[in-house]
Amino acid sequence: MNMFSIRNILLLIVFVAFLDHGACSAFNRSSFPAGFLFGVGSAAYQYEGAPTEDGKGPSIWDTFTHTPGKILDNSNGDVTEDFYHRYKEDIGNVKKMGMDSFRFSISWPRILPNGSLSGGINRKGVDHYNNVINEVIANGLKPFVTLFHWDLPQALEDKYLGFLSTLLVEDYVNYVDVCFKEFGDRVKHWVTFNEPIVFCSGGYASGTSAQGRCSPWEAGKCSAGDSATEPYICAHNLLLSHGAAVKLYKENIKEFKMA
Repeated sequence: MNMFSIRNILLLIVFVAFLDHGACSAFNRSSFPAGFLFGVGSAAYQYEGAPTEDGKGPSIWDTFTHTPGKILDNSNGDVTEDFYHRYKEDIGNVKKMGMDSFRFSISWPRILPNGSLSGGINRKGVDHYNNVINEVIANGLKPFVTLFHWDLPQALEDKYLGFLSTLLVEDYVNYVDVCFKEFGDRVKHWVTFNEPIVFCSGGYASGTSAQGRCSPWEAGKCSAGDSATEPYICAHNLLLSHGAAVKLYKENIKEFKMA
């Protein structure tokens, strides 16, 4: 039995004991301060599907999951829960659960198919997220938007190795600027990057996540990479991108909130 299983069993025992002693009767929504938001979170690649529909470009996760041997059961995100087509139903379910907010991520290659402004803005991608945001608000929920949840445009990985290049900073800020301008009239809460340490370590240290780069002795059995240096280069460029996005935010969108 691994440590993860042991931890889950211990948490279950604590939870059962908590219920058995009637503690839950005194612990409910009113136990939290006024203004506390209950919500759910999601990630574009994990739930949208439609990887090539309406002009979307490929992401590094599209490439990674379709590379033989990278995913144990050969599954991928081509369909998932099909949120791209069923977003109204899913958002309605979030409302039925009694949530106050809905956090979702925007797929960079759905907005900029080749990752850069030079390739043009995909208006159908913009329309999709406008529809999602409007539906969230129509259900009385607050939209929380993550600007990057690991699905880097494959075009930028091919062009300059993505987060291993400082060139990424400008492309990221241009993408963020498009999102601010297109959605900022309704979105008041922004997150620049989801779990940076997991993205850089999984993609460049162990190689078990996209991009799938690592030293040859690591678990990912990668064909390219350097686990001693690349995770730190990734983190450095990610932080530069975060800083540039925050600077843009502070200069132009002062009334909004960013994390």
